[in-house]
Amino acid sequence: MASGLAALLDDIAMIAKLAAASIDDVGAAAGQAGAKAAGVVIDDAAVTPRYVTGFTPDRELPVIYRIARGSLFNKLFLILPAALLLSAFLPWAITPILMLGGSYLCFEGVEKLAEALHAKDRSADVAADLVSGSEQEAQMVKGAIRTDLILSTEIMAIALAEVADKSIGLQAAILALVAVAITAGVYGLVGLIVKMDDIGLHLAKGQGPIRRRLGIGLVRGMPHLLAALAGIGVAAMIWVGGGIFVHGLHVFHLTPVPDWIETGAQLAAQAAPSLPGVAHWTAQALGSGLFGLVLGGGIVAAHHLWARRG
Repeated sequence: MASGLAALLDDIAMIAKLAAASIDDVGAAAGQAGAKAAGVVIDDAAVTPRYVTGFTPDRELPVIYRIARGSLFNKLFLILPAALLLSAFLPWAITPILMLGGSYLCFEGVEKLAEALHAKDRSADVAADLVSGSEQEAQMVKGAIRTDLILSTEIMAIALAEVADKSIGLQAAILALVAVAITAGVYGLVGLIVKMDDIGLHLAKGQGPIRRRLGIGLVRGMPHLLAALAGIGVAAMIWVGGGIFVHGLHVFHLTPVPDWIETGAQLAAQAAPSLPGVAHWTAQALGSGLFGLVLGGGIVAAHHLWARRG
């Protein structure tokens, strides 16, 4: 009996070790997959505050919560099952879908860049008015969730491409972990950004010169922070979208563009022997960004030409 109990305990310990190893594998793979999608995550965090501008302070966090809940639903109940089916039955379609999403990111990035350069971004005018009424709030939340669906699809597709060689069970666990972690991180950061001016006002009214100066600095710095986030978001869209498309070209051996970018990155690494990794990454990112700019510009031009003809 004692030997049988000892054997059972040994089996339980072995199962626990295997489970712990699997959890470690899932966590590590989820971290790698999430890191690959970092550019789109940055864009998601940069874009979302625009959908919360115009609400009264007491509605900002509830609205962010509603958008976050919709984002998590998008990832777990719409995108995740579709991604697993795609991985199981049409794995060859992952790269073309990524390229399509990359093209859309380039298009959106260049469109926003063109609007900023021509000072025709009407969203700022709309955001200047306070949102009133539950119906208008619901419409804005739905619009934000629709935009999130596109970005979330790209994030999950990038993550799926990183774990395509894993079993279906591991893919599901990794993608679910990526979905929860990225949603919590993005919307937690958005909530902090949106309430930063309120925090600044609270500090500015407090006791002590250092506290007041910090509060005033936060209030004055918020417009600059939001403008910087908008710029980072646009750059991230073009860079990430171009990089995704270039990778697809490399997979299908369609053009020499990926080889040109890689050659340029290697030359940059050789020219900076003290920081070869940084130089290689920077040159590769610049090459992908330039390609994304050209690709997005072509799509924008075609879109506007089609709209004029219509």
